[in-house]
Amino acid sequence: MEKVYTKNAPDAIGPYSQAVKANGLVFTSGQIAIDPATGNVDAATIEEQTKQVCENLKNVLEAAGSSLGKAVKTVCFLADINDFAAFNAVYGEYFTGKPARSCVAVKTLPKNVLVEVEVIAEL
Repeated sequence: MEKVYTKNAPDAIGPYSQAVKANGLVFTSGQIAIDPATGNVDAATIEEQTKQVCENLKNVLEAAGSSLGKAVKTVCFLADINDFAAFNAVYGEYFTGKPARSCVAVKTLPKNVLVEVEVIAEL
């Protein structure tokens, strides 16, 4: 098992790694809409936050030697299921390979963001 870190994604806000590589796969931790340049949640809308989340995931996967195109499974968490269509519109621009996916609404996400996504991808 190998831990993955990149300065092009937010630092972990707890005792976990941005991602871990094991057995030919990379498992990302859930990414939220923290801008790695500022360390803040600068995006206000679901579309802006989803874009930041996908950019963070792209950067973590690239640091691991993978890519969004190699994603086999995503797990998506929305603070409001009414954001599902808007989330899908942005998500679909990034995950063009259409990996398997779960998407659920949750009560609250860290830092009160609107969306969190984690990925399992091939190396």
